[in-house]
Amino acid sequence: MTLSPLDDYPIHQAPEVMRHVATSDRNFYDRYYFNVHPCSDDLMLIIGMGQYPNLGVTDAYALLRRGPLHRVVRASRELGLDRMDTTVGPFRVEVLEGLRRLRVTLDDDEHGLAFDLTWEGSIPAQLEPPHYVRWQERVMFDSRRLAQTGRWSGHLTVDGERIEVTPDRWWGSRDRSWGIRPVGEPEPPGIQVRNAGTFYWLYTPIQFADHSVLAIIQEDEKGRRVLEEAVRVWPQEGRDPEYLGRPEYHPVYAEGTRDVVEATIAFGPPGGKPFEIRATPILPVHMMLGTGYGLEPDWKHGMYQGPEPKVQGVAYDARKPDDAARMWGMIDAVARYEYVDGGGPTAETTGYGLYEYWALGPHPSFPD
Repeated sequence: MTLSPLDDYPIHQAPEVMRHVATSDRNFYDRYYFNVHPCSDDLMLIIGMGQYPNLGVTDAYALLRRGPLHRVVRASRELGLDRMDTTVGPFRVEVLEGLRRLRVTLDDDEHGLAFDLTWEGSIPAQLEPPHYVRWQERVMFDSRRLAQTGRWSGHLTVDGERIEVTPDRWWGSRDRSWGIRPVGEPEPPGIQVRNAGTFYWLYTPIQFADHSVLAIIQEDEKGRRVLEEAVRVWPQEGRDPEYLGRPEYHPVYAEGTRDVVEATIAFGPPGGKPFEIRATPILPVHMMLGTGYGLEPDWKHGMYQGPEPKVQGVAYDARKPDDAARMWGMIDAVARYEYVDGGGPTAETTGYGLYEYWALGPHPSFPD
């Protein structure tokens, strides 16, 4: 057992050194996620960095979608002793002011992408409900997450083109999650082989000019709620989030697919007036291609890539049939959001944000 710099802070939660977590579950993770967009369909940049203490690995990725281009830069290294070291190859995440300002950088543009971006939250960070799923006797999810909308400043470079990023038009959302969820190489399936299960999911951090709406819906194969949240959050310190009741989700799919072309999310705040927000995805980004979320057998989150740090660049083109066929699974889209019939609390009725969805497996909303 070895000490690390974290052990000099009075933050211990278990009779272990800080770099060891309180569970031996191999799937324990601790992750940053950010998205960056100019409130349009021009481009979307998604950045992630994760640590996997029980696997001894840390990795990071940046995914750029611009027109038909889907480009990923990814890196991995051994975690080592110091979990406060958030560098992974050319990637780095810096906490400038906890829960308010962070900086994310990708220094090397060898693979056609680099950035130096500073995040500032537009609302106080919100702690989401616990996410707990036990599937066929195994705990698959046992995690917590904070979420926040905000704005970006800095610059990014794409194929030598420098793009200035200013907070007047470059918005986004971020989350920090930690706990247990499937990562790394697959384990022996055991009883899990009987059924792959359902993942019916919607996550919408929506930003308007003067407030935000955060909503989550997850349902099982019977349509029962596994996780839900709906709050309206204001930027003013000390103003409590407004609970918006049980959110209801009504997607419209492209014919013959589960690709969402638009959706309505309905809210019923207790004691308040019901209202709806219409979502229109304007730039879909296929999160699972190249980033480590599960599609490539040689690069998964937490997968050991060897004793030396490894950096890779991969690129796909949605116009090519073979590349387009790889683009399935979880979608993180830039979306335009509009209060229906002026149902918002202020004059600001149009906003932008993340529209993250996946409809995998059986669900009551799909005919047999």
